[in-house]
Amino acid sequence: MQHDVMRSESGSTAAPAQETEELLIEERGSLAVITLNRPRALNALNEAMRAKLAAAYPKFARNPQIYAVVIQSASEKAFCAGGDVRELIRWGRDDRERARKAFADEYALDWLHECFSKPTVSLIDGAVMGSGVGITLYGTHRVAGPRYKFAMPETAIGLFPDVGATWKLSRLPDSIGMYLGLTGHAIGRADAYALGLLTHCIDPAQFEEIKAQLADTWPVDTLLDERHADPGPGELDGRRTTIATCFSAGTVEEIVARLEAVPGEDREWAQGVAADIRTRAPLSLKITHRHIREAAALALRQTLVRDYRLAWRVLEGEDFYEGVRAVLVDKDGKPRWNPSRLEDVSSDMVDEYFSSLGPIELDLPTREEMQAARV
Repeated sequence: MQHDVMRSESGSTAAPAQETEELLIEERGSLAVITLNRPRALNALNEAMRAKLAAAYPKFARNPQIYAVVIQSASEKAFCAGGDVRELIRWGRDDRERARKAFADEYALDWLHECFSKPTVSLIDGAVMGSGVGITLYGTHRVAGPRYKFAMPETAIGLFPDVGATWKLSRLPDSIGMYLGLTGHAIGRADAYALGLLTHCIDPAQFEEIKAQLADTWPVDTLLDERHADPGPGELDGRRTTIATCFSAGTVEEIVARLEAVPGEDREWAQGVAADIRTRAPLSLKITHRHIREAAALALRQTLVRDYRLAWRVLEGEDFYEGVRAVLVDKDGKPRWNPSRLEDVSSDMVDEYFSSLGPIELDLPTREEMQAARV
């Protein structure tokens, strides 16, 4: 979609933001600014937004006038609440190939962000989940305001943490990645910064000045380092030992058993976590547990290929549709999972999800091929 042309403060031409567009792209001097502008849907990424992002980044990479890219949100509530699952559900029922392509395009976009050759600064002051994680986590700089919240809540809707997130979750200390992946619990910027999910914590009042100076090609690291303020201890700091003890278990059933046996001051918290896990899709929990454990030995590109394999089979199943119905459509909070209990999810069921798709596996270019294409 074309934008009208306007003049930026630095004198270069820029594409203006038409308020009706869901993804805005403009150039300010040496800076490209991407704005997620779908506030009613909490900036959930849809097909058109993904396509526009995928087309924009190679152009930025090849444009010698562009020094860096900023991605930001026009919503006060959320940076990006994930992918448009209503869209996916509709296609999953009526146009399965289009739904598969949506997942493939999503993971290709995540890989594009990882391989992008210029600094990318995400300015985040709100919730970032699912697809929002995919378009920020692999950029060079992730800057958070005080309203930042990170979550991968997919097991609540019969899905699994995708967008390559298990690659990162598997590398977090003290089994915190397993905790986040299975429970979908949100963490704030102090915990996220301590875990390396963020690079800087900066007052959002400074975001406009940051953009103005990036437009004038100020060094990114120096610019952000000077404004960073340590967020202090996170909420998880006092529970790391309990999380490590429980979530390092070899099965989901053992994780739940360990949580239910936690004594002392963490007992009430652990009981609540165990109860919450039991409300989530049993098959999704076991897929997620295996995915995170095995992602520790995989590269990001391999993880994204595996994500597509799993997503392809999720579309063939029942739980994703049922989870979205219960959480987002009817909102009764009573999903009817199949299987309904952890102990009824067999190893064979899980193995089937992880088995190769053969000739229809996701085919992502190598990093070297991406670099040769000047992405």
